[in-house]
Amino acid sequence: MDEEVFNMEIRKFLKKVGVTAQREIETAVRTAVAGGKLKGGETLKAEVTLTLSGTGLSTRIDGEIALQ
Repeated sequence: MDEEVFNMEIRKFLKKVGVTAQREIETAVRTAVAGGKLKGGETLKAEVTLTLSGTGLSTRIDGEIALQ
């Protein structure tokens, strides 16, 4: 295994995850606010499950996103 290549591939994947997740969260929250499901001042619980095939990795990451 080439550690440098491995590290770069992880970074590329995480960048893709971060950009995609941010876009999806922003869209969902704006839609919910516009539709009256959210008022805009809430703190939302967030959860991501990371799995990696061939390794047995499955880990849950919890957090919160405050809208104000």
